[in-house]
Amino acid sequence: MNTIPQNVFEFLTELKKNNHRDWMDANRKTYQDNEKVLKSFYASIVERLNEKDEIEKTKVFRINRDIRFSKDKTPYNVHRSVSFSRAGAHRRGGYYLRLEPGNSLVAGGFFSPEAADLLRLRKEFEMDDQEIREILESPDFKKAFNGFNTEYQVKTAPKGFSKDHPAIDLIKNKSFFVQHSFTDKEVFASDFLDKVISHFELLRPFFDYMSDVLTTDLNGVSLIE
Repeated sequence: MNTIPQNVFEFLTELKKNNHRDWMDANRKTYQDNEKVLKSFYASIVERLNEKDEIEKTKVFRINRDIRFSKDKTPYNVHRSVSFSRAGAHRRGGYYLRLEPGNSLVAGGFFSPEAADLLRLRKEFEMDDQEIREILESPDFKKAFNGFNTEYQVKTAPKGFSKDHPAIDLIKNKSFFVQHSFTDKEVFASDFLDKVISHFELLRPFFDYMSDVLTTDLNGVSLIE
């Protein structure tokens, strides 16, 4: 499957209006049919990505929400999301696709990296931020993504870093990912798969750089045995 049919969004729109178990139970067959279509689309993404990368795992996020610690007790997500993990310790970074009426997007990068990786990235940017800025500012990349998502940052500077450092805009990040939104019209178009792949492929220089940083120490010595 290389296209997204409109009925996938029609279902999600109705789910948003009727976000309760009785409605889902009555419409579960439609949900299951849509999931088969979407999983076929995800498989097409993996096939295309594997032409230039190596995907180890596809994770389809559950439609059921975790409401244990949320004030919002509606039981279902009103979007469908999937991530694609790269294979091997030397390949870092992950691809992400979100399908939602009026809020579809692709994203990629490093969301909430573990403490050791986060410190390593910050130390790298403290020492030399030229290469990452060249990647972020390259015309095609900037046109597609326009920089890191800055929603997840510390307010001033992380412990051990100067708030006056020239790279503090990078160092403050707690996540390092970029995203690009699509209209519903774009999602339903026959070339949507091509657009998803082209945006994912733009991430490769970013992934390669970050992978190199995260698999070496500050002296450039490999950490992979």
